[in-house]
Amino acid sequence: MNGLMRHRVGTVLLVVGLGLLAWAATVYLWKDPFTTAYTAYEQRRLERSLDQQFQSWTPPKRNPSAHAQVDLEPEARRFRLASHDGDAIARIHVSRLGLDAVVVNGTAVEDLRRGPGRHLETYMPGEGKLVYIAGHRTTYAAPFSKIDELRPGDRIRLQLPYGTVTYSVTGHRIVDDNDLSVLKSPRHEVLILQACHPRFFATNRYLVYARPIAMSARG
Repeated sequence: MNGLMRHRVGTVLLVVGLGLLAWAATVYLWKDPFTTAYTAYEQRRLERSLDQQFQSWTPPKRNPSAHAQVDLEPEARRFRLASHDGDAIARIHVSRLGLDAVVVNGTAVEDLRRGPGRHLETYMPGEGKLVYIAGHRTTYAAPFSKIDELRPGDRIRLQLPYGTVTYSVTGHRIVDDNDLSVLKSPRHEVLILQACHPRFFATNRYLVYARPIAMSARG
């Protein structure tokens, strides 16, 4: 290879390298515009579906006493059993992350391309058990891109057709991506938000834990 050819090859490699760095910076700072557009489209469809569920959900008759304790468990269980993979099931609001999105029922590849997803082996908010929600961190609108910025005391609100549950963040931990023990439900309610860690890799999972602090029923 003569000097001119080496110079041309070096120039091409430099341009390619700079292009890759520029793309990585774009994704890191402003998210992947192509997959984000797809997710935005799917979120609008999910929003319409969830609105219909809110309108059609028939709340049960409740004790009129002002002192009656809110118990979402029966309705939460009914809603979980009536929901299918890919359904819109909730709105999630996290002020710290600037997040306001529709949650999908399921964590399959196609589910998470549409928005944050509830793992089907876990429960609905209000059932008194594990609620596990995963989301992308770099692509497909990256709903959990800043998950590591959540701090103890931060609020996470989930609105469902049968009621609203507000959680308070208690802490976080990082686990191996093959650690399935995190899906084992305790005997009390806990919310886990999950995303890949570190960003741009999937070798570990970043988990944020939160406990319920308020529940309200619709109707």
